[in-house]
Amino acid sequence: MTSVTIGPIVAEVTGDGFPVVMIHGLGGTSNMFQPQLSALTSYRVVRIDLPGSGRSPCPPGPLTIETMARDVLRAMDGTGAGRAHLVGHSMGTLVCQRLAVDAPERVASLTLFGALAEPSDAVREGLKGRAALARSGGIADIADQIVAGALSAHTRETLPGVVAFVRESITRQDPESYARTCEALAKAAAVDAQRISAPALLVTGDADTVNAPNVARALADTIRGATFSGLDRCGHWATVEAVKTCNQRLADFLRLADR
Repeated sequence: MTSVTIGPIVAEVTGDGFPVVMIHGLGGTSNMFQPQLSALTSYRVVRIDLPGSGRSPCPPGPLTIETMARDVLRAMDGTGAGRAHLVGHSMGTLVCQRLAVDAPERVASLTLFGALAEPSDAVREGLKGRAALARSGGIADIADQIVAGALSAHTRETLPGVVAFVRESITRQDPESYARTCEALAKAAAVDAQRISAPALLVTGDADTVNAPNVARALADTIRGATFSGLDRCGHWATVEAVKTCNQRLADFLRLADR
């Protein structure tokens, strides 16, 4: 495993083979895809910390989904991922969709965990409030809210390690950078998903209250040839809540996409 820095992005690069680029959601880092490495041993995996998240500093100027997508392309260039399978979670699925529309020649397939097309008006207002709370010193309160609202009851009751992981992922974020990322997500606009031509798999937990299954189903219906897959007793942080099932579905999908 090698850590590389390209522009504002820090990435972890593991293995050899066709590239898989993994893009986390709000409050996440490259670590949220650590459990998937065991399912991707035949690939070259590039796990990204988006600008303003984890170890990647927040660059000057506006932070938007579009600027994140451009920085991901730069990171792909810098890690030799000319064309890659893209795997995203939550906000990261918006970056994946943007890349699939703007640079389709770079996208071999899309796997979208907890996908959305764009935030609802209520979610946009909530994100603005969360940004203000982060700036006022409330990052620990935000972490508690996310644990209580974004993880399934089954996860909270039976997987204390996952609860601790999610809480720490939030509390270790730089508050100002996290706030700016909230604001970037609040301003996000949907792409024309009918323009996505890459094979796509959308996976969402049945207890996801952040981006509910019907949101991902509607998006899957818009993307030509896309497949929707549900997860039992799983909340929004699917890649750490339902590791075995996520890994199997990801591996099976990539195997088909590689044909």
